[in-house]
Amino acid sequence: MKACEVSRKTRETDVFVRFDPSGGGVSVSTGIGFFDHMLTAFGVHGGFGLTVKAKGDLQVDGHHTVEDVGLVLGSALGQALGGKEGLARYGHALIPMDEALALAVVDLSGRPYLKLDAPMPQQQIGAYDSCLTAEFLRAFAMNSGITLHVRTLSGENAHHMTEAIFKALAHALQDAMAPVGGGVLSSKGVL
Repeated sequence: MKACEVSRKTRETDVFVRFDPSGGGVSVSTGIGFFDHMLTAFGVHGGFGLTVKAKGDLQVDGHHTVEDVGLVLGSALGQALGGKEGLARYGHALIPMDEALALAVVDLSGRPYLKLDAPMPQQQIGAYDSCLTAEFLRAFAMNSGITLHVRTLSGENAHHMTEAIFKALAHALQDAMAPVGGGVLSSKGVL
């Protein structure tokens, strides 16, 4: 695996991501405080080196920024994984955050898919629409080429539930990306 940098500029957003699966510092600036907090938690809990710089049309809302960061971060992860030789491939994590409990299960399959079951009890977390977590995860999974299942098993506070999701995703990816040696873990020989 290798560090990767990906940029994307549209009329709505300008996003730069540097993702290093082997570690490093974490620096995040998207203009959405809660989203910065979640991405920072993702980097720290995954043990990833992560730089995210995003400017978006926040005068509209956070949708384009959050979705495009998911797209660019997913692309960077997909590039970093390369051919996936010698990786564990599968990972899962069950993470509590006070009353909230979130499960994330990952397959570095090359077949992008998201199954999300995480209804949020509050619509807003600061300036962040809680429905944007689904947009981020979908863009991330589709552009990284992973199969991702996420579920909240309990929770009353959308902040806690969302934070548990981002931390669970980080830990699940860390497990899936663990070096185990050998070739690609597939009876087909490729992913």
